[in-house]
Amino acid sequence: METRIDSNISDENEGDGVSKKMTMIDVLLLLQPNEPDYYTDKMIQGLMGVLLSAGTDTSAGTTEWAMSLLLNNPQVLKKAQAEIDIQVGQERLMNESDLAKLPYLHAIIVETLRLYPAGPLLVPHESSADCVIGGYHIPRGTMLLVNLWAIQNDPKLWDEPNKFKPERFEEIEGGNRDGFMLMPFGTGRRGCPGEGLAMRVVGLALGSLIQCFEWDRMNGEEMVDMTEGTGLALPRTHPLEASCRTRANMLNLLAQII
Repeated sequence: METRIDSNISDENEGDGVSKKMTMIDVLLLLQPNEPDYYTDKMIQGLMGVLLSAGTDTSAGTTEWAMSLLLNNPQVLKKAQAEIDIQVGQERLMNESDLAKLPYLHAIIVETLRLYPAGPLLVPHESSADCVIGGYHIPRGTMLLVNLWAIQNDPKLWDEPNKFKPERFEEIEGGNRDGFMLMPFGTGRRGCPGEGLAMRVVGLALGSLIQCFEWDRMNGEEMVDMTEGTGLALPRTHPLEASCRTRANMLNLLAQII
């Protein structure tokens, strides 16, 4: 994670008004001398730990949901493989720069986030002023929880909302949110700052699994159980189990890497 700060907050200025590109940890350490009681080493370590765990857990969960959906929809998996074979080829592994050329893979991830958002209730918000929403009076200071799952599975907003159809996002440039119908990372100033990184990490992980391996359900024709578990990040009730084998046309490449 990176940010830009004005260098005059540091004792080691490189020149007045010059902007310096710094990491989030750099910024926190620069603030530490001015507010040592607040920006303690323990606080900084804790903040970094929370960001790391929140980012890895949600990205891993989204990848698991995506693979579950692909196993239950093999025609989508084959279409994604074909796209990667055409755009990336079989002489090298896909990398981050390839993601822009894989709109169907992006659509799969967005559709997964629509059906199984990593934060189904988003983060709590507080009403900053009295307001009326849907005919209900909301007093100032009320804690608000946005039921994102309900919005993204609402039959009034989505055609066949319970069906896994990545094609619904192929026509949307970049798979971007459509108003407030789709906002798996929240929106506005309280939107998740890790959205860009998460989409790249999940895209690269999922794309590599699709590119390198053939996937099958463990129990043959029996569908993967898609029961949702309990928790803030919408986990699966049962961890995904699947059968995989290296794709014949990737054997030589993977043998060289290993």
